[in-house]
Amino acid sequence: MINNESIFYFILVAVNVVAFVLVGVDKKRSAYDERRVPEVYLFFIAIFFSSLGVLVGMYYFRHKTRKIYFPVGLGLLMIEQGLLITFLLQRLLATNNY
Repeated sequence: MINNESIFYFILVAVNVVAFVLVGVDKKRSAYDERRVPEVYLFFIAIFFSSLGVLVGMYYFRHKTRKIYFPVGLGLLMIEQGLLITFLLQRLLATNNY
């Protein structure tokens, strides 16, 4: 049976996969001198609970690793999002009476 927690996890995984792919697309475009994905877009998508996807993509594709504000900013954002996700899951579990 599908419950609120399952939907929440599905959306969380989906946005992180999209963020990971977006970093890969930017890396590929940079190799071919094509139009790039602006850095602000990468941070913007990271705001929507996909900082982990951007961070993993950054190290997997070895892209944007020399810019110190990327790992530091994404790390801080990931801590904030982890706390917020914990709070949201506690609220979801409380409303489902587990």
